[in-house]
Amino acid sequence: MTQVATHAQMQVKEQHQQPPIKLYLVVWGFLFILSACSYFVDYAGLQGYLRWSLILLFMALKAGLIIAIFMHMAWERLALVYAVLLPPVLVLVFVALMMSEANYTALTRMTFFAASP
Repeated sequence: MTQVATHAQMQVKEQHQQPPIKLYLVVWGFLFILSACSYFVDYAGLQGYLRWSLILLFMALKAGLIIAIFMHMAWERLALVYAVLLPPVLVLVFVALMMSEANYTALTRMTFFAASP
C-alpha cells in the first residue's frame, strides 16, 4: 500500500514542477534589454516607419516572452496555445485586409469624383 501511495505522490510532484528561478531571471534580463533597445530608438531620434517598426517589434518580443514564460504558455498543450494566440493573429490579418480594402475604396472614390464635373 505504501508503494502505491509513494508512486502516486511522485506523479503529483512530477506534474507540478516549477521552472528554475534562473529561467525567470534570464527572461527578466531579456525584457530589460528589449526595453532599453526600445528607449534607444527614441534616444537615437529615428523617425517614420523605421521607428515604429522597431518599437512594435520590441513590443511584440516582450509580449511573447511574457506570455511564454510568465504566463506558462511554453508548457501548455498546443491546443491551449492556439486558443490564446490564434485569435489576435486572425484579428491582425482581418485588419490588414480591411486596410487594403479601404485603400481601394478611397482610390475608386477619388477617381470617380475627380472625373465628374
